[in-house]
Amino acid sequence: MSNVTQVLTAIEQGDAQASEELLPLVYNELRRMAAHKMAHEPAGHTLQPTALVHEAWLKLVDSPSQSWQNRAHFFGAAAEAMRRILIARARRKHTQRRGAGVEHLDADAIELASPVPDEQLLALNEALDRFAALEPQQAELVKLRYFVGLKIEEAADVLGISKATATRWWAYARAWLFDEMQSQLHETRRTDARVRRA
Repeated sequence: MSNVTQVLTAIEQGDAQASEELLPLVYNELRRMAAHKMAHEPAGHTLQPTALVHEAWLKLVDSPSQSWQNRAHFFGAAAEAMRRILIARARRKHTQRRGAGVEHLDADAIELASPVPDEQLLALNEALDRFAALEPQQAELVKLRYFVGLKIEEAADVLGISKATATRWWAYARAWLFDEMQSQLHETRRTDARVRRA
């Protein structure tokens, strides 16, 4: 059992001091995850990795149901918190009507290392929510890979699955999300055309 898992178990059992021990154990990993994600944000972003870690930490510890089963569960919750923060930030920045000016999406363009426009990030978030309703475990893999920046091997370790399974899930998730985002894009264009004709 890792130190993180031991501290999480102590927190679950009501050890008040254990909560204070958790942040030093996970901070460097959270900071690395945030730095990786922020390195791929478009130029001119104002959120820094330290701020992302602190916001995510506050969301995690302020949660009324603060209960993590193990290290994987904790880092999954951290990935979700970072995702929500980045999505909220993109929504705040997105001042145009949703869907306006969205470009045609290319599956190969949705890479971890490329900056993502806010419109595309919002579309991905909506598609990911629908995907999570159908395939919750595969959606967790997407969050860890895309929003946290973990490699396939790292995400597989966090989720407790093999690298081969993670690779299959990643390929399936990318294809599903691409199709969903394309459908959403076509629907937005049809709606815009109807509005222009009206």
